[in-house]
Amino acid sequence: MSMKLTMAALVAGVGIAIMSAPAAQAQQVRLMTGPQGGSWYPLGGALANILGEKGTNMQVLPGAGVANVRAISTGRADFGFGNSISTVDGLAGREPFEGPQENVCNVATLYPQYFQIVANADAGIETMADVAGKSMAIQPRGNTAEFVTAQMLEVVGLNYDDLSRVSHVSYTDAVSLMRDNNAQVFTLGTTVPASAIMDLASAREIKLIPVSDEEFEAMRELNPGYTKLTIPAGSYPGQDEDVAAVGYATHVIARCDLDEDVVYNLLEGMMENMEDLVSIVRVMSETTPEVMATDTGVPMHAGAERFYREQGVM
Repeated sequence: MSMKLTMAALVAGVGIAIMSAPAAQAQQVRLMTGPQGGSWYPLGGALANILGEKGTNMQVLPGAGVANVRAISTGRADFGFGNSISTVDGLAGREPFEGPQENVCNVATLYPQYFQIVANADAGIETMADVAGKSMAIQPRGNTAEFVTAQMLEVVGLNYDDLSRVSHVSYTDAVSLMRDNNAQVFTLGTTVPASAIMDLASAREIKLIPVSDEEFEAMRELNPGYTKLTIPAGSYPGQDEDVAAVGYATHVIARCDLDEDVVYNLLEGMMENMEDLVSIVRVMSETTPEVMATDTGVPMHAGAERFYREQGVM
């Protein structure tokens, strides 16, 4: 199956399994991605295409940062996209996990994720503290961005009870709520520019809400894995200035007991097809073997370690 056909299937919202060999002969693995409208879902389709060419069928399933760690730990998935802060919390058994997550290994660090707070321009929201009494659209529980949202509210002295309404919905539904003014603020964790925010900006004026230095330091006290990022001016319509944001790293995780060769083959294929991956997530233009081998505080999978040692970056 060509990359174009793979992406077309994803855009249509169809879960796919890329077949490159007869089902009876090819190994089957499952990859948990993210909600439709984010970058993980189409990127998962590309990885399935890549691994299919290496002789392993990969089924692509929607997921979420926190839920994917749980799925790997319980054996319901073989690969998954994760966020460094959530994965480290999972291994340690910190909230929102109910206990230590086991059998979870790092495969590759890919790119930074931006926690973005977008408000309707006429909502009177200038800071995170201003969301008190407003209606908010956020991702379902199990998404990393939902947990980050709760922490952001915490550092400004708020919680969900201080909002007029909280809607745990997909990116697509959040945009609809914002467009109809049934929500005044929307939070999400993804790349810049986010397609969901671009869709919203095409329908009404928006405003990105910055994270202050004090708020960032308070977030770091909750989880030292947070990093400070900048959403460059001009990333979205009407955004004339840089906007400070909280960030974390997206990485690929896998069952530690997953076949070493499958993990090695995926990484080899990713490097061979990096141009295709960059066409889906632009920021991956800076993803090198050195970046992929970054220590995230999560044990490296044996297949990944072999690949990076051969690349001379471990």
